[in-house]
Amino acid sequence: MITKDTIIADIIEINPMAVEILMGYSMGCIGCPSAQMETLEQACEIHGLNIDEVLEKLNKK
Repeated sequence: MITKDTIIADIIEINPMAVEILMGYSMGCIGCPSAQMETLEQACEIHGLNIDEVLEKLNKK
């Protein structure tokens, strides 16, 4: 399960659809070096996104 503390790079490994979902939120951090150490919560904060909404989409089966 993906949480607010999951690192972006790990999210991509956990959920193959994560790239498409995150790009839908205009998160370009997927390919940048910060993806290796930035949590989902940090990325959402930087991009002004609702963490709960993003988590719901990422954890949807």
